[in-house]
Amino acid sequence: MEPNDTVSPAGGPRPRPRGRTALIIAAAALLGISGGTAVGYGIQAQRPPTPLPTLAQRGLGYPAKPLPAGKAPAPLPASEDRQVRTDGDLRKLLVQRPKGAKASSSHPRKGGEWLPFPEYVREFKGERAMFLYLAENDLRRIAVTGWAQGKYRESSVTLVQFRSNAVMGAADHFGGQLSYMPEAAEGAGNAGDPLEGTGSGRYFLYAVEREAGYLPFYRARALAVRGDIMIDINITDSKPISKKDIRVLAERQLERL
Repeated sequence: MEPNDTVSPAGGPRPRPRGRTALIIAAAALLGISGGTAVGYGIQAQRPPTPLPTLAQRGLGYPAKPLPAGKAPAPLPASEDRQVRTDGDLRKLLVQRPKGAKASSSHPRKGGEWLPFPEYVREFKGERAMFLYLAENDLRRIAVTGWAQGKYRESSVTLVQFRSNAVMGAADHFGGQLSYMPEAAEGAGNAGDPLEGTGSGRYFLYAVEREAGYLPFYRARALAVRGDIMIDINITDSKPISKKDIRVLAERQLERL
C-alpha cells in the first residue's frame, strides 16, 4: 500500500472521490480547447488576407482614382463656409436696413442688436412654457434688426441660433412655429406659400384685423431654418402687404446665411 492511500474499515484502499476525477478531466478538456484556439489563431495570422468579394454594382467607389496632390481641392474660404460665418458675430448676417427706411422704435440700432432671452419669450403667449422649451433645446443667442417705412409699416428680422448638437433645436423650434400658422385663432389662418431655396420655409399673409376706432391691422410673416438658425420675419402695416414684400425680404435674408 502506498503512503498516501487510506485504509477503509474493511482494510482495503479507499477510492478517490468521483468529483475530484471529474475536475481533472474538465481541466484537461479546457486546456485542450484553449490550446487548439491558440494554434488556430496562429495559423490564421500567418495566412495572407482574404480579399473581399466584388460589389454587385459597379462604379460605387469614389473617387475612382485619388487626385494628384497639386489638384486636390482647396479648403472652403471663410466667406463660403457657412459654419464659420454663423459662429462669428451673428448680427453681421442680418439683412441690411433698406435705403430710406427709418429706425424702428423697438429695435433702433442700425446693423442689428442682441435680443435678450427673456425679451424674446415675452413675444409668445405661453411665456413660461416657451422659456423652458428653448432652454432645454440649447438656445445659444438671438440677433434682431428692424426698421420703419412710410407712416405705419414696421419690419423685423430675428435670427434665433441654437447650439449644434443632437437636439436639432432650430429645426424643432421652426416646426413648432410652423405647426400653428394654418390656424385662424393663433396663426395666419392659411397654409402660406413655399420659400424657394428652402426645404420647408414658408411665408404667410394674415387676415386683416379691424376694430372700431382703430386703423386696420395687416401682418405678414416668413419662417425658415438654415442649419442651427431659425429665421423669423414679420411685417405689420395699416395698409395691405403684398406677398412679394414678405417673400423678397425673406429671400434677401436667406442669401446672407
